[in-house]
This record gives sequence, C-alpha cells and structure tokens, in this order.
Amino acid sequence: MNTSIKPEVHLYPATVLKEQILTILLAWGMSESDAEVTADVMVETDLRGVDSHGINMLRQYEETKQRGALNIRPNTEIVRERKTTALLDADRGLGHPVSVKAMQMAIEKAKIFDIGTVCVRNSHHFGAAGYYAELAAAKGMIGVVTTSTRGISMVPTHGTQPILGTNPFAFSTPAGKYPPLVLDFATTVAAVNKVKVHNLKEISLPIGWVNDAKGTSITIPKDALKIFENRDNGGLNPIGGIGTTLGGHKGYGLALFSHVLSGVMPGASFSPVRVKNAATDTPDDLGHFFQAINPESFRPIEDFNKDIEIVIDTLKKVTPADPNEPVLLPGEPEQISKAMRLKSGIPINDNLHTIIKDIAKNAGVDCLL
Repeated sequence: MNTSIKPEVHLYPATVLKEQILTILLAWGMSESDAEVTADVMVETDLRGVDSHGINMLRQYEETKQRGALNIRPNTEIVRERKTTALLDADRGLGHPVSVKAMQMAIEKAKIFDIGTVCVRNSHHFGAAGYYAELAAAKGMIGVVTTSTRGISMVPTHGTQPILGTNPFAFSTPAGKYPPLVLDFATTVAAVNKVKVHNLKEISLPIGWVNDAKGTSITIPKDALKIFENRDNGGLNPIGGIGTTLGGHKGYGLALFSHVLSGVMPGASFSPVRVKNAATDTPDDLGHFFQAINPESFRPIEDFNKDIEIVIDTLKKVTPADPNEPVLLPGEPEQISKAMRLKSGIPINDNLHTIIKDIAKNAGVDCLL
C-alpha cells in the first residue's frame, strides 16, 4: 500500500458534527428525542478519539436503513421486569437510545436494591460500550456493559473460519477525586470498524490484527475487509493472537461469554446462524447487557473512594520505560483526546468527508462539514 500520500484532514467543532448527525437522523425520520441521544453518544465517542464508532458509523446505519432492516421510529417496550432486572425490546431501532434507557434503569435499580441488570434484544449497533459504562460511574456506580455483534469476524483459537464478532466489554468505576476509570475493549485485537478507519485513512494494518486461513498476516485494509465480507476463511485474531502461547484462547473465551450475557440471556440472535436464513431486510437483532453495582452495598463510599485513589496514586508513580510515555489509567487516553479535540476540533479526512456528504445528499439535507 502506498502510504506516502494521505487524505487531507480537516478539524471540525463537536457542535458541527452533532448538528450534521442530527439533521441526517431527523431527515431519516427519527424522533427528536432519540436523535438527540444518538447524536450525543456518537459525538462524545469521536471526542474521545474512538473514530471507529462515531460519525463514521452513519454509513453502516444508512445501509441498514436502506435495506429495510432498521426501524427508525421504534417503540421500545419492557418485556419483563423484576426488582433488580429487566428485559427491553428495542423494536429494531438503533441501539443508542435504548441503551441509555437500559443503563439508566439499571442505575435506578442499583440505588434501591444494590444491583441492577438490564438486557436488551431486537436492537442494532449501539456505538461504544464505554459510553454506557461511564453513565454508571457518573452516578457513583460500577458499570459493566457488553453486546453481541452484527459482524462475524473472530477466528476462534485453533480455527480457520470466523464465527464470533468483536464482542466488546466495558467496565467503569467512580474514582473519588479522580475521573472515572473506564475500560472499553473489543475481545479481538482490534474492532472491525478500526480496520475500516485504517482503510479510510489509507494506512496499513499492524501485523497480527487480521490473518488469512493459513495464518498469514494481512496488512492491506481492503484485503482484510474482503475477508470479513466473505466470512469463509481467515479474520480477526482474538486478544492474545493466534494459538494459546500469548493467551489467544482467553480473548476467544471472553468473546463467547460476551455473547452468553448479551445474546443468549436476552434471546437475541447469534449472527452466524441468523445470516444463513436472513433476508435483505432481516434486522440484526442484537442484544446488549447493562449492569450497575452500588459500592455502598459493601462499604461506605468514602472508604471505597479512598482505596481507589490509593490504587490510582500507586499506579501513577510507576517509573515508565519511556519518560515520554507515562503509565496511563484505563480511560485516560480518551480523556486526553477529548480535551484536545474540544480545543482544536474533531479530525475528518477527505475520504470520510465524501461519505458524509453522500449520506447527507441521500437524506436531502445540507452537508455541514
């Protein structure tokens, strides 16, 4: 791949990106309340530097809508509810609004009963899992989030064919005087959308992200995307890579249990089975899992915060191998990115700009970028 000439990058204020997303979603027919929530989640994700799950996702959402699989004005329903649990049906809508609602329900249950767990079925992509986990931390709760996935991309340990998705986990905790700790990770070495971002930026993939059926590393993004589309041989490696030497079986196991919690438990689809019998307009039927845990169930919050602060202070005192790269905490890179992007703007390169311009044109609205 020729990486000597890169697409030009322009910086845009978060307010402009939000307005662009809102105009497109509203033109599609989404309610104002759902569009506001969705735009907030997407822009916050871009601010945090997770470019794979922000405005970049509009092209996937448009495709899902155009094939008739997405219900742009869903009627979310509570299917089942008990004191500490609930199951929501997203009515084939985008995952952002129902996910905010689900985590808010989990938080309210945890306030009363110490723990709250809410699952969602019949949903679509919900963006970055860490956003919802941090909602819990902002209310003094520990948050746990995971989701099933539309994509079939992970090759299980000792296998040659992709079966599971990137199946992310996110955890968060309040941290006393410090910002919340937030850990958000795919159970593959990278998310499919990160491969798409590399393709947009026209840069090669790191060795070890994607392999073909023979175990050869694929570094050209377009070739990797073809592997994802064919779903016959090769794909993303689980965390730890191929085999068990560096713990690849652990990433594979995490992905499996992600689906148990977010797919099997709420009764959502399992993508490898769904796609075999899917029509063009078959919804993704994704499932999500949200849990809030109240630390005060176990001890005074002041004591909890004190110990978290001690942990953070101890970690920050670790001598870095490179003085220019200090030890960072989970969530800290995103906090740094947000501070920078609020000041200078969110980067959009020419390739992504063209995509957004086409989506806006298709929706009958102006391109604001």
